[in-house]
Amino acid sequence: MFEGFTSVEIDTGAARLFARRAGSGPSILLLHGFPETHLMWRDIAPHLAATHTVVCADLRGYGQSGCPESTPDHAAYSKRALAADMLALMDRLGYSRFSVIGHDRGGRVAQRLALDAPDKVDALAVLDIIPVSEAWDRADDRLALGFWPWALLAQPSPLPETILTRCGDVIVADAAANWGSANAIPKDVQQEYAAMLRDAAHAHAICEEYRAAASIDRDHDRLDQEAGRKITCPTLALWSAAGALATWYESEGGPLAIWRRWSAAVKGQPVDGGHFFPEERPKETAEALSMFLRKPKG
Repeated sequence: MFEGFTSVEIDTGAARLFARRAGSGPSILLLHGFPETHLMWRDIAPHLAATHTVVCADLRGYGQSGCPESTPDHAAYSKRALAADMLALMDRLGYSRFSVIGHDRGGRVAQRLALDAPDKVDALAVLDIIPVSEAWDRADDRLALGFWPWALLAQPSPLPETILTRCGDVIVADAAANWGSANAIPKDVQQEYAAMLRDAAHAHAICEEYRAAASIDRDHDRLDQEAGRKITCPTLALWSAAGALATWYESEGGPLAIWRRWSAAVKGQPVDGGHFFPEERPKETAEALSMFLRKPKG
């Protein structure tokens, strides 16, 4: 995996971050979701690296990145803190401007990057998400049962950490089968994801990120909406044609209608496959992203 990519490890002072990079041309930052790591981009990154400089990073608390100490308000694992990590990483690697593509949790970090550092982000792509506050505001039995980590991992320590460390293999296998398809994530990659969950430090960090999503992240989103702040760069929203976003918000005009509350210029469409469509359908996903990135910006 990642043939031709070099590994880098950067200590920003706030966190130790791991990433892989390759290619040349305009720079792109790729951010993963749960329960994944940067490995989710293994088939997409080489395609994009043919025309761009590609950086695949592990978020704070995930993969091979560090797990800084948290705080009672969970601010250390807010999307704002994770976005600041990525801004520091790209700066240290020499990229003053870049596009950012995020799936699942990484999509919300990408959203926060575009809002907090509009002078740095050329284009934004968000994969199979709506903003965290929008999801919580519409939460019902479907979210509680279909995407149980939202409520379970946000519970006080140590209950969710104990579940992650003791049941990592089952959690990853269940997510792969029920959010995507049985073949979406190969077994060897599932094992990598499960090993991360079994590590106590990473399990705690991941739960802190979910606790932040249920609290401080919502506050940050609410303040943005009250101030009328919007994402100013071109935005692409892709979502699973077989997943929740394709049906849950139909009465509101679907995910694009929700993203128009946040972005001044958003387009998008569904992609075949389940929630893990970047891993399940990497060719189709890469082509959609390449077409978006090739279009003139502005």
